[in-house]
Amino acid sequence: MKSLVSAPALFSLAGKRAVVVGGNKGLGQAMALALAAAGADVCVVGRGPDGLQETAGAISQYGQKGLYFAADVTNEHNVVELMRYIRREFGGLDILVNSQGTVYLKDTVDFEEEEWQKVIDVNLKSVFLTCKHAAKLMVEQGKGKIINISSVRGFQGRAQDLAYAPSKGAVNQLTRSLAIELGPKGINVNAIAPVFTLTAISAPQINDPEKLKWILSRIPMKRLSRLEDLFGPVIFLASSASDFVNGHILSVDGGWLCA
Repeated sequence: MKSLVSAPALFSLAGKRAVVVGGNKGLGQAMALALAAAGADVCVVGRGPDGLQETAGAISQYGQKGLYFAADVTNEHNVVELMRYIRREFGGLDILVNSQGTVYLKDTVDFEEEEWQKVIDVNLKSVFLTCKHAAKLMVEQGKGKIINISSVRGFQGRAQDLAYAPSKGAVNQLTRSLAIELGPKGINVNAIAPVFTLTAISAPQINDPEKLKWILSRIPMKRLSRLEDLFGPVIFLASSASDFVNGHILSVDGGWLCA
């Protein structure tokens, strides 16, 4: 060994600059706070204004710079403006987390084109756009970490799910394609695939006693995911501890996919 390994240093995000899209609520908000706790300055992004200012304020309580930016990231112009803001306020970008998402579950014959398109735009198109423009900043630096939030549904089909599961499967493939292209430029691109977590997007299933019983029967650990279950994975993928992890979809699912 050429030098002693410092485990705390491996996972430290001190001096890092992060953007968390969808960071105004749910999983994104939790991961934004985890990054701040590990030492990163964080800008949270959402359609706004609900939750943005509050999350930025909570980030500042960790002693980090907390910013917020209201934008519809399905619009490329808005994403360009976001990255201009980040360049001006942070001077660069080290970490991008894409945690935006929406879902519709409906019988195939009743699924409206507009509903399908909205899911694809929010869950996939916006991820493409933010990765594209964040990569420009990261390539200039010769380093960076991109973390896309997928789902166990990216590996599985589901009845009445003509858009969410396909969009998350596409996020997995987008992550792998970006990893191949950007890896040689010093940028790691990975994804996290959570299982059902008590957030607004999962509430209709979790609040139904029969559906909840079925969900728990599929999870070997016999509980739902908690927001804090994402803290370690996102810090790992954002930190130097994962410098040779690239193109990986990390399942955080209590064993759902192996059951």
